[in-house]
Parts: sequence; C-alpha cells; structure tokens
Amino acid sequence: MSLEFDRLVEVIGQLREYCPWMAELTHESLIRYLIEESYELVEAIEDAHPAAEVRGELGDVLLQVVLHARLAEEAGEFSITEVISGLTEKMVRRNPHVFRADGSLQSSFPATVDEIVATWNQVKSAEKPERGRFEGIPISLPALALAQKSLHRAGADEERKQGAGLASEELEQAELELGERLLDVLRGTPMLDAERALRLAVRRFQKNSDD
Repeated sequence: MSLEFDRLVEVIGQLREYCPWMAELTHESLIRYLIEESYELVEAIEDAHPAAEVRGELGDVLLQVVLHARLAEEAGEFSITEVISGLTEKMVRRNPHVFRADGSLQSSFPATVDEIVATWNQVKSAEKPERGRFEGIPISLPALALAQKSLHRAGADEERKQGAGLASEELEQAELELGERLLDVLRGTPMLDAERALRLAVRRFQKNSDD
C-alpha cells in the first residue's frame, strides 16, 4: 500500500480510538452513509461535475470501505489488507484473458468482449457451482436496478447484444424514450407504491424463472 493509503488507515484507527462519535459506529449504522455517498458519486459523474468534486466523492466512498474494514479488524475478522489482496486475487482469477494464473500478463490479448463476458461467468460458476441464477443480487437494491439486474441474469447475452450496436446518439434517444414511458406509467398510478409494486414483481419473476 502507498504511504498515503497507510496514513489514511492510521487516521481512521486514531479516530476510532479518540473520537467518541467515530467510536460508536457500527456496520449497521454506516449503511445509510455508504448509500448516500454512493449516490453523491453517481450524481457527480452523471452531471459532469468538476474533476475535483468527483475526486472528493470517490474519497467519501473510500472512507466507507476503510471504516468497515477497520470495524472488522477490531472484531478480529479481517483487515483492509485482506480486503485488497482478496480483490486483487479475484480480478486476476476472473480475467484469464489478461492474466496468467500466477498473476503475470498474458503474451497476447485476443479476447473479444463476448469471450470476456463468457469467461467471467464461467469462472464465477466454477467458484460456486451451486450458485443460483439470481444469487448475489442484493434484494435491497432500488427496484429498477433490481429489475434490470434480474432480467440481465435471466438473459444476459441477448440483452447486452441488443444494446451493443447502438450508436451513442441512438442510445441517448432510447434512454430518453424509456424514461418517458416509465414516467407515463407512474403518472397513471399516482396512488400506488411503485417501488413496492416493482420489487414484488421482480420477486415473482425470479421465483418463476427458477421453477
């Protein structure tokens, strides 16, 4: 780890020890901050905020990761170093089109995007053969994201290929039209809880797809 990252980890440890507010944090109490900071980063990117603002939002998300790792380390579970090494190993393992098993680079990189996606899914399946089609999709995702990810899992290759051929202008227009259709649906059902309705529909879809 770099000196700057080491210093960040040290500062967080000191805050946990000497700041009463930081000392009371738990994994559970941090959840809302992780969600808020993630959405703030998304907004900064989508609205093309200045690079300095995006950098700051990335730092806020990183803070959440370091804090959760610190809590786990205090509980004797794992450290930030293990988080980093585990992620590095996973990225090497799941990208054999770039890395050899020992972590060194391949001599050539001929893989197409389709091959990359197929290999990624094969490696994931081999890691956990009993993994269900929808396993790993957080049920707490916003309903639209939950629906899209579930539909993607049910027919990922076809869905991705349908959008792959669109030019940026066509994609922008398609997104605009989709947004308008979604807004029209909500406009016609103002008294219903759209988030709950879609979430229940996704659960039925997942159940029916697995039957």
